[in-house]
Amino acid sequence: MIDAVQNYLAGALIIIGALFTLIASIGLLRLPDLYTRMHAASKAGTVGSGLMLVALAVYSDDLAITTRAIAGIVFFLLTAPISAHLLAKAAYAAGYRMWDKSVCDEMSAGDAPGLISNERQQSM
Repeated sequence: MIDAVQNYLAGALIIIGALFTLIASIGLLRLPDLYTRMHAASKAGTVGSGLMLVALAVYSDDLAITTRAIAGIVFFLLTAPISAHLLAKAAYAAGYRMWDKSVCDEMSAGDAPGLISNERQQSM
């Protein structure tokens, strides 16, 4: 009885995780600019892979595998948002512009600490 519940729960978690991963891949193809694509990849991809690792932890009867799965989840939750943020900041500094219909640019030249605008850079 418990094995059947464990199998169904792991199967449901894998399907839900795969759906989140599918949404992330569709976001990479359909979204208009680098920043929104990066957001889709980091958020939905992290949730999808995290749910699949939870399914592994639920399905596994070995404590070592469960511990590694939980460590993988923690690793994803700690590294994916930070790396996406730093990649987006580096892309903005390199000159990748936002989508034309974007409403707000909070990293404009006056607001971006650490970034040097083109006008200031030329005057140096």
